[in-house]
Amino acid sequence: MRQIIMSAAIIVSVAMPAFADLITVKSSKSVAETMDALEAAVGNAGATVFARIDHQKGAASVDLKLPAAQVLIFGNPKLGTPAMNTDIRASLYLPLKVAVHEADGGSVLVYEDPVDMFADLDIPADAPFVKTMQGALGKLTGAAAK
Repeated sequence: MRQIIMSAAIIVSVAMPAFADLITVKSSKSVAETMDALEAAVGNAGATVFARIDHQKGAASVDLKLPAAQVLIFGNPKLGTPAMNTDIRASLYLPLKVAVHEADGGSVLVYEDPVDMFADLDIPADAPFVKTMQGALGKLTGAAAK
């Protein structure tokens, strides 16, 4: 029994930081409208949209129900390449991702702070590309929520 409790404690202590570092931005628009605005903001900023994933549509394709939820995967090689040159393992976290899901009266945009995302890598938290990623994510999600 003691071994099970210790194992559970280790799992929770390892998993908790991943959940604690998410940034949320509220939008009064629907998921689709918010995601459309985010996709437009990303394009206007000169970044590339690699994929837009509709989880609700995927669930419906196997006769399951899911509230509206989408993920936008996007990036800019000018930011991502320096991160990967600093630590190639950054490629596990790039391109960047923003999720949008249903919430009371609208939707919520969710993303991980790049400082936290790269915390276990050999990437300094004050690296210029990390700060630029933080600023870009804040501006893009803010624009999408308006």
